[in-house]
Amino acid sequence: MYSVSVSRSIIAQHYLTVPDPGSEGDRHSHQFTVEATLRGPEVNEYEYLVDIDDLVDAMDTVAAFYGDRTLNDLPAFAGSNPSAERFARVFGDRLLERLETDTVTELRVEIEEDDVARVAHERSL
Repeated sequence: MYSVSVSRSIIAQHYLTVPDPGSEGDRHSHQFTVEATLRGPEVNEYEYLVDIDDLVDAMDTVAAFYGDRTLNDLPAFAGSNPSAERFARVFGDRLLERLETDTVTELRVEIEEDDVARVAHERSL
């Protein structure tokens, strides 16, 4: 099995919409470190699982989209609690839209929130 990972740090805002969120119900910022890991059993004809430059470009694009934004205001979070777990899934969705993934069979997006907690979303492709 092969894997390739790239990470980026961004600052974004959100406010939680769960019952009784306390201070987390007020708009606030977090520094998120997002790491995307692509995995697969085979490499392509160039001996790549995925072109690292393509993954870097995709990560830069997706991270720039979320940077300095309020997650609650974005369509992907409409009507839902913008938890770090949901953010990991949504980030992965946007990342996959920008990558050639012929040899990739798994995606893992891990988000660290303010050096306090880590969440992850994994999926088979």
